[in-house]
Amino acid sequence: MTALNPVQDAASSSTRMPSAPVRGVILIRLFGWVNLAVMAAFLLNNYLTYWQGLPGIAPVFGGSGNGSMAIGFAWAQAGLYGLLSVVAVLFVLRTATRPLRVDSRCVSDINAFLIRAAFWAVLSVGIADAVISFLRVEGLLEGVVGTQLTADLGRSQFRGAYVHMPLIALSVLIAAFTRTLGFTWLALLVVVAELLIVIGRFIFSYEQAFMADLVRFWYAALFLFASAYTLLEEGHVRVDVFYAGLAPRTKGWVNAVGSVLLGMSMCWVILIIGMGGRQNVINSPILAYETTQAGFGLYVKYLMAGFLGVFAVSMLIQFVSYLFDAVADIRGEPGGRNHDVHAVQ
Repeated sequence: MTALNPVQDAASSSTRMPSAPVRGVILIRLFGWVNLAVMAAFLLNNYLTYWQGLPGIAPVFGGSGNGSMAIGFAWAQAGLYGLLSVVAVLFVLRTATRPLRVDSRCVSDINAFLIRAAFWAVLSVGIADAVISFLRVEGLLEGVVGTQLTADLGRSQFRGAYVHMPLIALSVLIAAFTRTLGFTWLALLVVVAELLIVIGRFIFSYEQAFMADLVRFWYAALFLFASAYTLLEEGHVRVDVFYAGLAPRTKGWVNAVGSVLLGMSMCWVILIIGMGGRQNVINSPILAYETTQAGFGLYVKYLMAGFLGVFAVSMLIQFVSYLFDAVADIRGEPGGRNHDVHAVQ
């Protein structure tokens, strides 16, 4: 037998056993991607439990389930967490040499797609619902769509399921073929909608409930959906009395620790408290297609409750991206952003 070449032996060992810095990068990537996988499983289980009548994962831990379906479904739902987590782990291990900044950009791109879809959804739903409400309040809707459909459109469950949901699905398709987030246009639309109220009230003495509802609907979307984009562009207000004078590596530590302890934890609190049960603050209005008390207002109050969920999801995704970028700053990897420049004014 011939002895192995020590140099070759060391080289082969290094390919089998990542160095300490590489292992640290893998752990950070695992933490980020598994967080996203668990979030996806949480949202999917929320839909399966409260929209499709499955029992949820509570029976697995001795709790009471939703409905009367067999406990096997509860185990299957619990298995979703493990399955998606395993997929995330395999992805990270198969791309062990992938730079953190590449992961950061990938996660941000996923988030940008979700926010684009949300923008087109609130735009299309707002316009469609405003048109329906205008025709209803002016007594023109029956002549356009008939008596039966007019009565159906007066019910939030029908309008939500057969008008809003198809428009939201269409918005996802539009988002796949567009590359603009549209926040500038949404801000302009908020101004236009408010201007129409002023013109209608003071010039034509005309004002309806749906007009104010449309402003609130679009403004809430602008405020909550743009938060993740503002984080990406360093546009949030930062108390930088000490931060501005820190070294880039120290800034990376501040951003990394803040992303986990303050950012990601906040998002999980919102998701768990808001969507942890049927009667929780996000789930309850959506499941009931809740509307405002105004008879001819927009039927979008339940969607505005969902805005908080969109905010938490988009911010959690962006905080994962921010974490990857911050750790890359700590490691001194090239291609970092200038944290002293605020792209969003």
